Amino acid sequence: MHNEFTAIVERDDEWFVAYCPEVPGANGQGENKAAAIKNLSEAIDLILEDRREDAFRGLPAGVERELVAVG
Repeated sequence: MHNEFTAIVERDDEWFVAYCPEVPGANGQGENKAAAIKNLSEAIDLILEDRREDAFRGLPAGVERELVAVG
């Protein structure tokens, strides 16, 4: 699945920090802008994976699951 999110990148002394306003709690850092964005991307992936797993816990037996493409 392909999704696009916003990365806000700021310089903090020798480090770059990035966060995503659309995914609360998703942030990354790195020694350069590219590394901070890559780290942020990995954080977003982990958060969304965890939220998906959490959402499926406790679903009633027999429910139907379908994929929905966005964008």
